[in-house]
Amino acid sequence: MLGLTIRDERAGRPLGRRSAPGRGAVRVAPPAPRSWPRLKLSRPSLDGAWTRIQQVMWPLLLVALGVGLYELSSRLLPLADRPISLISVQGDLQYIDRASVQEVIQPYVDDRFLSIDLGGLRGDLVDMSWVASASVRRVWPDQLIIHLDEQLPVARWGESTLLNNEGMAFEPGDMARFDDLPRLDGPERAKRRVMRNYQQFNRLLRSYGHGISRLELRDRGSWFLTTQDGIEILLGRDDVVDKMQRFLTVDQLMLSERREQIARVDLRYSNGMAVAWRELPADAQSGE
Repeated sequence: MLGLTIRDERAGRPLGRRSAPGRGAVRVAPPAPRSWPRLKLSRPSLDGAWTRIQQVMWPLLLVALGVGLYELSSRLLPLADRPISLISVQGDLQYIDRASVQEVIQPYVDDRFLSIDLGGLRGDLVDMSWVASASVRRVWPDQLIIHLDEQLPVARWGESTLLNNEGMAFEPGDMARFDDLPRLDGPERAKRRVMRNYQQFNRLLRSYGHGISRLELRDRGSWFLTTQDGIEILLGRDDVVDKMQRFLTVDQLMLSERREQIARVDLRYSNGMAVAWRELPADAQSGE
């Protein structure tokens, strides 16, 4: 009798273990939900509109402000521009003729406070011979104050001109009042140079008891000085200050007691000087 044998191929395998999946298997993920694009609605920009409004409004406001100021000034100007009621002249005036000042001011008396030509008035005052500088200013509501600085006469220049302390020439009109001033002479272009040397020589001589009566710059550039004692000093062209100091040193050592007898001192030597004496009167010689 034939037996029937049935063989299970899974026999011999441990139960509970599943066979590993074959290599190369692909895992399928579930599909993601579909998203729809969002639509953005553009709104009009209020900032841009406000900027454009400002660009238009500011010029209009400025124009309106200018028109308003013009209208206001046109109404107030007649009230502020009053006739001048008082003109005051100030300054330490010794030589300036007040009647002449009044004559210069007279054409401006009828002008008004704001419309008066201050520059023209100042220019007319400065053109006066004795006025060195002038200032004119308004004082609210209807006054003018004029301040005048007078020329300071230091020396005569030629026959009809005076020099101030800066070497500027002016004509006083009447020279007889200034005969006691020292006389300076030289080329017209050398006024300031002559004045500078005069001031320097005067400081040196004054400390030794001398004064200057005349100083001249001659055509060839040499200097000629006369003291108030009548001593003529020839300085030459070069190193004139050093030569003057040399004379003053010798004067203190040897000549101070005989100044009235000195007629001329020649300092045109490099290291010395020559003295010329006055001739004594006959009675003085006989007395010796």
